[in-house]
Amino acid sequence: MAPARDFIGAKVMVFAGDRLLVLRRDHTPGIPWPGKLDFPGGGREGTEDAATCVLRETFEELCLRLDPTRLRFVENRVARGSHGVFFAYHGPLALLDQARFGGEGDGWGDMAPMDYVNSPDAIPPFAAILGRYLSDIE
Repeated sequence: MAPARDFIGAKVMVFAGDRLLVLRRDHTPGIPWPGKLDFPGGGREGTEDAATCVLRETFEELCLRLDPTRLRFVENRVARGSHGVFFAYHGPLALLDQARFGGEGDGWGDMAPMDYVNSPDAIPPFAAILGRYLSDIE
């Protein structure tokens, strides 16, 4: 399977060594999943492809320039009548030192991947995607 072409946005599960980088969503009126833990990513701009979208969004949110050759397509998720594209990225623990809050949301942090899967603060469908991904790579 490949990333959907008619996607509305893209997300990436960024692993820094054995840690997962997460963002805390803000409480802007109308935003889905306010206050929940999220992955970097966001909405498509223009005609950009899914990888370009998620790389741009990750830079905007965490000031990280990820190596596009290390993105792994995970799955397409049907959302709001279109698709959201999910990727994984495995980098060194040093990504934690390089990340800086870009101002979108209420902050960022890191956690053990299974802590996200089991967290009541995780976005439920995203926790399921991460859980499936982790079981596939074991």
